[in-house]
Amino acid sequence: EALLVESGGGLVQAGGSLRLSCAARGFTFEDYAIAWFRQAPGKQRERVACIDSVDGTTDYADSVKGRFTISCDLAKNTAYLQMSSLKPEDTAHYYCAADWHTVECDDLGSWGQGTQVTVSS
Repeated sequence: EALLVESGGGLVQAGGSLRLSCAARGFTFEDYAIAWFRQAPGKQRERVACIDSVDGTTDYADSVKGRFTISCDLAKNTAYLQMSSLKPEDTAHYYCAADWHTVECDDLGSWGQGTQVTVSS
């Protein structure tokens, strides 16, 4: 069974950093696109970042550019979201999604259960 397992969320003060991890179980990230999404209560889901494991190209939401970095370690079969200079408005449930790299980042088909990030002011 193909699974995505996120970890690394928690409570952090504004200005702090966290690194989220997304581990693939039952398949490999080779030739996949991986993205991080987030959703806060009462708000629409937002795609935060996306990476193509084939060529390493990345894409970020304007709200996180310069603060967040997405990466993928194929040897560890794990994707990461390094988050720095965190703001209270970054508080949300963060999800990892993945699919074949030809699929658009907004249409990825496999999803994890997510991990909560809370940023205190």
